[in-house]
Amino acid sequence: MKRLLPILFCIAFLMSSCAMPATPSPSPTATPTPALPGGWALVWNDEFDGPAGSAPDAAKWGYDIGGEGWGNQEWEYYSDRPENAALDGAGNLTITARAVEDPAGLECWYGACKFTSARLLTQDMFTFTYGRVEARLKIPFGQGIWPAFWMLGADIPAAGWPECGEVDIMENIGREPALVHGTVHGPGFYGADGLSFPYALADGAAFADDFHLYAVEWEEAEIRWYVDGSLYGTVRKSQFPETYRWVFDHPFFIILNVAVGGGWPGYPDATTTFPQSMLVDYVRVYQRQ
Repeated sequence: MKRLLPILFCIAFLMSSCAMPATPSPSPTATPTPALPGGWALVWNDEFDGPAGSAPDAAKWGYDIGGEGWGNQEWEYYSDRPENAALDGAGNLTITARAVEDPAGLECWYGACKFTSARLLTQDMFTFTYGRVEARLKIPFGQGIWPAFWMLGADIPAAGWPECGEVDIMENIGREPALVHGTVHGPGFYGADGLSFPYALADGAAFADDFHLYAVEWEEAEIRWYVDGSLYGTVRKSQFPETYRWVFDHPFFIILNVAVGGGWPGYPDATTTFPQSMLVDYVRVYQRQ
């Protein structure tokens, strides 16, 4: 997520697959049971059950606050208001980007803020090393809209970025409605040089039209990306170039956000409508038994 004008690409020697297979979309109404075959055990989850308008669980999620641009010249001000992040009463967390009707008193890096949104994270509440992390999401759409489900190394306060490492489980930019990206960033491969894998739906279908299951399986020497159970990208420590450093061997925390604008997605235009919301059915973390 933290990058400037990324040029996403597939590197064959770092991946087992970069195919874009056709896969059926999960139903947006049924929540799968929290279990996986193959020796995975659920260690952390949030199902976002609760009354409509209530805040997400404060024991599990904190907020980034502000309009500093977040390293990408984004236009939104991230808040902790229920207007930007709240449960919908139907088992979903709703993260909503809104146009600011009265920008007075709300300052962003470029002046009076034009938009608000939310960025939730488990930093200082839940971190983990290795496992499968997944979320069932219905993403928003529109030029300049940038939803993301990702992770940062928990040592970021001391190490900084990109030395802490970053794993982008799902990113989408509004001008690419049928494409999502999974990416890693670290020392020597960050920003425009992040190692990235695209995944497209069949027949040009838009990801925003339905819920989809986005996941990463992170092991000691390998990271794998999935959409709706289909593997589409792999990076391996053993195949890293000597100029790169593997920094995916320590605790990470989870982030969910909807950005507005930035160097990669570009900015809203006359075709963009607000509000725009990302629905999060659940987030679950599994580890090997």
